[in-house]
Amino acid sequence: MIDLSVSCGGLALANPVMPASGTFGLEQAGIFDFERLGAFVTKTITPDKRMGNPTPRVSEVPNGMLNSIGIPSKGAAAFVRDVIPRFSQWRPPLVVSISANTPDAFADLARTVSVEGVAAIEINISCPNLEDDGKAFAMRPESTREIVRRLRDATALPLWAKLTPNAGDVAAVAQAAQDGGADALVVANTILAMSVDVTTRRPSLGNVMGGLSGPAVKPIILRMAYQCARAATIPVIGCGGISTARDALEFLIVGCRAVQVGTASFVHPSALVDVVDGLEAHCRETGIARIEDVIGSLDLTQAEHDMMGGAAPASDPAAYAEAHA
Repeated sequence: MIDLSVSCGGLALANPVMPASGTFGLEQAGIFDFERLGAFVTKTITPDKRMGNPTPRVSEVPNGMLNSIGIPSKGAAAFVRDVIPRFSQWRPPLVVSISANTPDAFADLARTVSVEGVAAIEINISCPNLEDDGKAFAMRPESTREIVRRLRDATALPLWAKLTPNAGDVAAVAQAAQDGGADALVVANTILAMSVDVTTRRPSLGNVMGGLSGPAVKPIILRMAYQCARAATIPVIGCGGISTARDALEFLIVGCRAVQVGTASFVHPSALVDVVDGLEAHCRETGIARIEDVIGSLDLTQAEHDMMGGAAPASDPAAYAEAHA
């Protein structure tokens, strides 16, 4: 019997696989068995109703997808009333993703969703802070620490901070989120990108730029997840380009305690349970009894350990590349 259970960010999970926010909904209950998941993660909700960004909102690119959905939402009250109770029929814990544009609104929203049936809150701090010239909360350590502290004061539920890969020093941001009281880090959101239709000479997205996800981003996010797992002592949840069990294993090996599967579900609706099955099969084939034995098992030589702890830390990719070229 293979033990896939893990503890992560204040929750006990039957396995380390869950959906990424925005790629999962109740309508998928007819496609695969929800009981197979480690946890549920909802689409991000906002305090009030939002229409989202102008169309087109999605554009296919090689080995990935661009999206600029804009977090359409029916608002927090409708979500608490109509959606949260429907998850009670399944055993996996429910993680609610939230976003707001000011610290006060963020804190109020955390209080609103801290209701029975919610096991943890994932805070999407890649959104713009209107009180800070529109800069995303997670772009800088100082603003990250401040918003996480505000939310920590607003709820007793575990807080998972979803970081942006667009920050210059993601490891420093990870440390700041931990200092602010986060219980786990989700690494990471989508990478800011764009594409152009050369025939029309128009941007492919109605909002011009959007977030890149899918297999193309996996090596970048894997590097960031590794950095964050080294920089922080709270659990890291890998999110970015994970399509298969082999992808998930890479993230677990570099130190993540769980993973989120997103874009792959649009291509293969059963991707989530395929990853769960693949992890179990890998453990069985390699004689591993517990998935815990895989987590953080990256094999580095002493020289590599020393190199990673040198004067040019991996949290600064340009400096690291220059120092170790």
